[in-house]
Amino acid sequence: MAAISFVAGGEPLTAVRLGLSMFALQASIGALNDIVDAPRDAGRKPGKPIPAGLLSRTVAQAVVVSAAVVGIALSVPSGPLTVALAVAVLVIGYAYDLAAKGTAWSWLPFAIGIPLLPIFAWYGTTAALPAFFRVLVPAAVGAGAALAIANARADLERDVAAGIDSIAIRLGHDRAWLASTTLFAIIAVVAVVTMLMAGAPTATVIGALSGIALIGIGVDAGRNRSPRHLERAWEFDAIGVAFLAAAWLAGIAAAG
Repeated sequence: MAAISFVAGGEPLTAVRLGLSMFALQASIGALNDIVDAPRDAGRKPGKPIPAGLLSRTVAQAVVVSAAVVGIALSVPSGPLTVALAVAVLVIGYAYDLAAKGTAWSWLPFAIGIPLLPIFAWYGTTAALPAFFRVLVPAAVGAGAALAIANARADLERDVAAGIDSIAIRLGHDRAWLASTTLFAIIAVVAVVTMLMAGAPTATVIGALSGIALIGIGVDAGRNRSPRHLERAWEFDAIGVAFLAAAWLAGIAAAG
């Protein structure tokens, strides 16, 4: 978030404030997710904070509330629409935690929520959105869906054992891998082509290609069905998408 704010021309304090705001919002969503998952994680994910005894449910509930308050409060200086975006991020994240997770629709909050992240940072900085967001938002929807499918594949065996549904279970390992890979490939092609057409600086194109390479590592690792490999694959995919998005934004913005 801070990097996107900088690209948008934000002052350092604004960029840091918006970055901390989104960090707090995601912490609230993550804490609620751990609370909801605690019964299922017991015996299956002993390293998670609540099953490991590192965090009580009471403390986790306090984190949910306090982090949400902090995240929204930090968005206030950017105006009411930015506050509304912060609330929307929370609502979508909570909807995933409480309703969509464990269903075949678990990908939908990702597809809706991921595009809100760059919108939050850019609009929170400039109170406006440039025309190139018409390309960014659909690409972000695809990236969110692809990441959700990859994430569901990482949890597939645990979800089956727990009797929980997911998009990966519905599609199966191979078709889920193909679906996420196809979406990643489309996003990569669109990103590179639009950067070249816009005349983006060479350094940003190289940055985008680096992000695509990280996604490629994740995609290749995702061929292995072991939960450990699938979790690493998801992490490479997520980091790669972040690199690609940052480089694309920087390149398109610099090209004018």
